[in-house]
Amino acid sequence: MSEPHPARALDKEDKRTFLQKLVEFIHPGPDSIEELVVILSEAEDNELIGPESRVMLERVLRMADRTAGDVMVAAPRMDLLDIDAPMDEVLRLVINTAHSRFPVYQGERENIIGVLMAKDLLKLQRAPELHIRTLLRPATFVPETKGLNDLLREFRSNRSHLAVVIDEFGRVAGLVTIEDVLEEIVGEIEDEFDIPEDEGDIFALADRTYRVSGDTPVERVAEAFGVPIASSDPEDEFDTIGGLIAHEMGHVPQRGEHLQFCGLHFVVLHTKGGAVRWFKVTGATQDLARPD
Repeated sequence: MSEPHPARALDKEDKRTFLQKLVEFIHPGPDSIEELVVILSEAEDNELIGPESRVMLERVLRMADRTAGDVMVAAPRMDLLDIDAPMDEVLRLVINTAHSRFPVYQGERENIIGVLMAKDLLKLQRAPELHIRTLLRPATFVPETKGLNDLLREFRSNRSHLAVVIDEFGRVAGLVTIEDVLEEIVGEIEDEFDIPEDEGDIFALADRTYRVSGDTPVERVAEAFGVPIASSDPEDEFDTIGGLIAHEMGHVPQRGEHLQFCGLHFVVLHTKGGAVRWFKVTGATQDLARPD
């Protein structure tokens, strides 16, 4: 039986020229991501693309192997709102964490019933009779194994910026935001608290206090401020000042909280993903040992 539409079949024929076919035969295309990465490196060497473009393209390629579970904020570090909490407590958490969206639970943290946008709380100023429940938006749930490419596509199609990650047993494993996914491509998205890496992890502020990165080694902070720093529990050892301060506070630190510890005054400036990014630190004396 003849083809019903022979003209259409011809349209699908290979339209490459003989020269193109010959070049591809001599120099076949890449068969793996690693080969593509090598080609990108060669393109940078030949000044066809810049180093920033090469890094970004590599990240796009490697993102295909990454999942929501790889980039999520783990459940214990999630900032959640209790639907039954007093309004003062809700506002305090919203202000201290400075997030734009919050998963909301009822009863237990596993029972997430929606997402609250911080800006929607302004509606309560004009209509105080409203309940937070009326402001909730549907929560998006995704499995840990969901690929980042698919997740980014879902964020765009649903116009959502946050998803709750579920493990294989149906429990809440964490949350992931569109910023987490985009950072896999463009790198860390800086904000007003970020500084260039070459400025160091401890640096002076104009008011003669110091800004200290949460991942600064404890030994470095002790040396810079000239005071011994150790956990109140002799059996506990911590590598970073952020981990030590969180242990001494007994909970995940929130922005604005402060602690007097080992002769130093720590104020939490900025948190991200449940970890402290920056402290403001005042020493027992202003004549501090300046870090190299």
